[in-house]
Amino acid sequence: MSETSVIHDIGYQRYGGPRLGRGAVLGAIYAHGLRAAFGLGRSAKSKIFPWLVFSITILVGVILAAVRAYAGIVPLNYVQYADAMSWLVILFVAVVAPELVSRDLRSGVLPLYFSRPLRAADYLGAKWVALVTSVWLLLGVPQFVMFLGAAFTTKTGMSGVWHELGDLLPAWAYTLIWAVVFASISLLVASTTGKRAFAAGGVVAVFLVTTPIFGVLMSLPSRTAQELAGLASPMMLISGVGTWLFKIGGTGLPVGRFGPIYGIEVVCLVAACLLLLLARYRKVASL
Repeated sequence: MSETSVIHDIGYQRYGGPRLGRGAVLGAIYAHGLRAAFGLGRSAKSKIFPWLVFSITILVGVILAAVRAYAGIVPLNYVQYADAMSWLVILFVAVVAPELVSRDLRSGVLPLYFSRPLRAADYLGAKWVALVTSVWLLLGVPQFVMFLGAAFTTKTGMSGVWHELGDLLPAWAYTLIWAVVFASISLLVASTTGKRAFAAGGVVAVFLVTTPIFGVLMSLPSRTAQELAGLASPMMLISGVGTWLFKIGGTGLPVGRFGPIYGIEVVCLVAACLLLLLARYRKVASL
């Protein structure tokens, strides 16, 4: 060291605040993911698509509530509403899932995240729960609008309100199944690439490619083949679970005695997606 060398104090200090722990980390990632799903805290351009989709679902809910109030007919019940909005849900997760995971993959920040006391499972779990919540809100809020319309126009008083609530709660459970399945599949597909356009196209392709397979199986003369056809498509799979659990299907999908098989496949599909996601992110964390 030369005699003219000088050590400058530029003001760096150690963090002296409270250590909030793992729960705070999970909460922060979850809150950020939920905000990102709806473009909150980002540019106006990022808000256009998610809020457009959300507005459409709300508008449909308002229209259904108005038709029921003034015409006395129920075009779609709560469960059938979720089935009817399935294509909007596909578009929503195709845009939101890459936003949650592809950006971090492309920017290469994951090794930096995982260099701190943050597990890959924690990061993944918070992102997954954020997307599940987003999809559930996308369908659950309009269903609540439909409930309010029915509750305020019922002619049987509180008994009518309780009856509507008894219909709404199972529908919310059914909506949660939609959210869990779609979030699991879309996040797995989106995690394969850091390019959001490719990820979005891949998510849509997964759902579109499986639909013709369902159509082919439904065209077979075998009753058993028709009852099992829904197992080939994620959308029809969920509808089959709805037909089995709630005895109401928006698609009229026959499941016969194979209802439990539909339920088992949903559980296995979600578990497989999450395990593959975990393996993917553990590989990234080890880089």
